[in-house]
Amino acid sequence: MTDIFGASGPSLRERIGSLAQVIRVDSFVEAEGHARGARRLRLVNGGGIEFEVHPDRALDIGQLTVDSIPISWMSPTRIAAPQFYEPAGAGWLRTFGGGLLATCGLDTFGPPGHDDGDDLGQHGRIGAQPATVTRSVADTDGVVVEGLIRQASVFGENLLLHRRIGSAAGSDTVVVEDTVTNEGYADAPHMILYHANLGWPLLDAGTVIDIPSVATKARDADAESGEPQRNEIGAPAPGFREQVYSHDFAAGGPFSARVTNEKLGVEFSLTFSGDTLPFLHQWKMTGQGTYVLGIEPSNCRNLLGRAVARDAGELPILRAGESVHYRIEFRVRRTPPAGSA
Repeated sequence: MTDIFGASGPSLRERIGSLAQVIRVDSFVEAEGHARGARRLRLVNGGGIEFEVHPDRALDIGQLTVDSIPISWMSPTRIAAPQFYEPAGAGWLRTFGGGLLATCGLDTFGPPGHDDGDDLGQHGRIGAQPATVTRSVADTDGVVVEGLIRQASVFGENLLLHRRIGSAAGSDTVVVEDTVTNEGYADAPHMILYHANLGWPLLDAGTVIDIPSVATKARDADAESGEPQRNEIGAPAPGFREQVYSHDFAAGGPFSARVTNEKLGVEFSLTFSGDTLPFLHQWKMTGQGTYVLGIEPSNCRNLLGRAVARDAGELPILRAGESVHYRIEFRVRRTPPAGSA
């Protein structure tokens, strides 16, 4: 067990009446607005990391703070209950609450489209599917939540996501481990993208992005125009148009993308397995109000939807009965602020 504020073992127990004083999982049911009726879990790891998990949104992660400093970007829609999700077209944006992790998939991501007789909404359905929580633990090892999320249809796909989210006691890290299994009897398209959304005050003028890719491709003319400043963050800009880049990596892994705000004294890193998540997409949107950086590991290079990925020969297929494992690690490290003695 890692020290909790300098104490561990018997020394720690002498100083607290309950472990919940420093390490806990709090459970809530939302009562107001578009979140009403949805479950929310708040995990406290005893090391300054606190984060919220949303069981009715695929066990995705909402706000995360380190020593009360917000790390996640939260959208104006906030994180809504799944009954408000709009699956058609770009309706996903109506309930895209942002947060540290919004999962996209499991059979498509990218813009809306049509493929193999399916009408596919933006970024897929999995992020609006409720989880069955199978485990929720807070003990001297840390905090853990596990659950099952199914995306299925009669005559269609039957994909099961097993998700485990954990943070060791006193640590600066949150780990997400996913296993996706095709429980159907036919092979199924399987696209997944981990949409991690970073916001102010981590994101600010002077924040630096470090992505150790070997090749980068701009999605469109807007991204091409911003290429020289791709790894820099400026102040919110009126009329800013989103810029999206796709990154390829050398063989091997794992790989880490870092976002550092020296003035604030915070370094964020996202580490992902290079074998099953060989690509990363970068969403830079530093406009007014929508002031966000997306760091998005993925199993597919193509960002333009399932039909385009199929035509390009890049569509991942999960065979009947097959499983695939993904692991991403978020680390938030405090550093001495720039200019401090």
